Amino acid sequence: MEGRAANARCRQDMIEGYENTSFTYGNVTKPVYMRGSGPGVIVMHEIPGIHPTVIRFADWVVEAGFTVVMPELVGTTGAPVTPWNALKSMAQVCISREFHQLASHSSSPVTEWLRALARETHKELGGPGVGAVGMCLTGNFALSMMMEPALLAPVLSQPSLPLPVGPERKAAIHVSPEELEVAKRRCAEEGCQVIGLRFTEDPLCRAERFDTLRRELGDAFIGIEIDSGFSKPSPNPTGPHSVLTEDLIDEEGHPTVLARDRVLAFFREKLLDED
Repeated sequence: MEGRAANARCRQDMIEGYENTSFTYGNVTKPVYMRGSGPGVIVMHEIPGIHPTVIRFADWVVEAGFTVVMPELVGTTGAPVTPWNALKSMAQVCISREFHQLASHSSSPVTEWLRALARETHKELGGPGVGAVGMCLTGNFALSMMMEPALLAPVLSQPSLPLPVGPERKAAIHVSPEELEVAKRRCAEEGCQVIGLRFTEDPLCRAERFDTLRRELGDAFIGIEIDSGFSKPSPNPTGPHSVLTEDLIDEEGHPTVLARDRVLAFFREKLLDED
């Protein structure tokens, strides 16, 4: 009981100001945290969950003029990034049928639920559409979500699925052929664009993956690759990885801050009428 009470306090303290709600699609219900005003931006967290620097990024999105819609996919909201919390979350992912970690040419089943969330978010909040940003485990989910017409501003931050085991998976982008064709068509016919973010020496998100995105999406793919040498010592044992969260150095002019600002500008370009 004490452990559950501590988790509840952690969740309440770290997510202060966010409405704690839920969303159901089919027979799947997940917690969702919302805050802000304006068009919706779905923030999909990385491992181990909605941790403090994910919340910091979400706060920046709110300050930029949007409503953050943040589903809890794994982990305990508000819990810090620690090796133990990361292991617990990865164990949860490994036994879940919602995530396919090694699939090169299909997406994780949870993306269907996320597309429904995008559709409902647009219905409730209005505007021209919604944005979405995925990180690490969820990085490529925003590309799959382009199957939903309401998704107008997809951001892929250090997309790490499929896990880069072998040459094929290093270059794969974790979407089905149908999903990729829809993304390509929307880029060609509707002027959609896709932002991708990675550190140059990130072993989980290899350069080959961005090469694939450039080849498939052409000029519609905006690839932002940050020299790993710009990072301070990273909490990640394999070096800098989390562009918008743990490895973002909040100093004026730093490449990670410029990357964050480009993402926020992208949401404004696609979702706000600022003429």
